[in-house]
Amino acid sequence: MIGRRELITLLGGAAAAWPVATRAQQPATPLAGFLTNRSPAESAHLVAAFRQGLSETGHVEGKNIQIDFRFAEGQFDRLPGLATALIERKPAVIVAVGPGALAVKATTSTIPIVFIFGGDPVEAGLVTSLNRPGGNVTGVGWFSTELGAKRLELLHELVPNAGVFALLVNPRDSGAARQTTDVQTGARTLGRELQILNASTEAEIDSAFAALVQQRANALIVAGDPFFTSRREQLVALAARHGTPAIYPAREFVVGGGLLSYGNNNPDAYRRAGAYAGRVLSGAKPDELPIERQTRFELLINLKTAKMLGLTVPDKLLVAADEVIE
Repeated sequence: MIGRRELITLLGGAAAAWPVATRAQQPATPLAGFLTNRSPAESAHLVAAFRQGLSETGHVEGKNIQIDFRFAEGQFDRLPGLATALIERKPAVIVAVGPGALAVKATTSTIPIVFIFGGDPVEAGLVTSLNRPGGNVTGVGWFSTELGAKRLELLHELVPNAGVFALLVNPRDSGAARQTTDVQTGARTLGRELQILNASTEAEIDSAFAALVQQRANALIVAGDPFFTSRREQLVALAARHGTPAIYPAREFVVGGGLLSYGNNNPDAYRRAGAYAGRVLSGAKPDELPIERQTRFELLINLKTAKMLGLTVPDKLLVAADEVIE
């Protein structure tokens, strides 16, 4: 029979053990991975949008989720190694941007992947269909490859007397053929000649501009491609040096001195990808989440650059612009 003193001692010992047992039963904070070809500095506003999407589903970094960010900083050959390093940490989900999505998919078939991708994800082999992705992959599709004809139309409105346009594409990009066909169709509709320029290295970009001058192209469309975005300073500088009106696929070009851009609303895509990652963390399976098609596009115009090129921006474009840089 246990005496009063022994009972108090026994209960006190049990109470002291309760917090330990409770802590042992608490699940570990889940880990999310994030992989991009960009640098941390140029990704700051995009990462903020990604975090916002996560928070909309109840996931807050430092509170109930950890995030491992990996940045290739424009060095695309680093992506496979960064993808492997992320996967070794066994995250609950990986958000991967552009070519990073291809690197992650090539490395794991089990960890859920949420991509942010500018081309056709089916054509690139990321998913089997948009409505039923299949496997461990889903995400947000930018579909930037389908905007080439619209970019040509906008540039034509700014330089209506241009007889020869050039299209700069990266032949290594999975969406190059689609973008080329799209712009060629637009050029035929406008009755304009189109020259195709290929570049997949910095040196080839220089050579492409030399060919542009030789072929007497009057204006340039830069195709949507992560490589070109990572070399935007070079492209904008060359366009300025040669006095070539150019339209680009993303706002970063125009903020950096480019003439005009037409493309997806990138922060919105990152926010939506964050929300998808949050749904996966809450138990949803990637193959149950159809690919979200990004439908918000934005037009930016740099009036200072237009003035330097001796161009007058039509009121129609100014009214249509989402942002005008003066």
